[in-house]
Amino acid sequence: MDIFQMTKNFPKEERYSLTDQMRRSSRSVCANMAEAWRKRRYQAAFIAKLSDCEAEAAETQVWIKFAVKCAYLERDQAKVLYSTYNQVLSGLVHLIKSPKTWLL
Repeated sequence: MDIFQMTKNFPKEERYSLTDQMRRSSRSVCANMAEAWRKRRYQAAFIAKLSDCEAEAAETQVWIKFAVKCAYLERDQAKVLYSTYNQVLSGLVHLIKSPKTWLL
């Protein structure tokens, strides 16, 4: 939701590119996590969805960097967001490495 709020201030010419990409990838992290959680009966499906989640989180970090380079986000705001995604990625890597703990 932070990304959604912050991207409201991006220029209109970015509406269908950077704004859209940041919003889609950040939302996809949550959506893929929900799907992964529901697929806990099948280890391969669970890991595949977690992997998708990991990729979307990393993509979001790339868009955060672009937003700073384009001067759409303040560096301090971006650091907080980027750090949050580092925590998300750390958790995802842990889940992927030890999925059996979470399987049904």
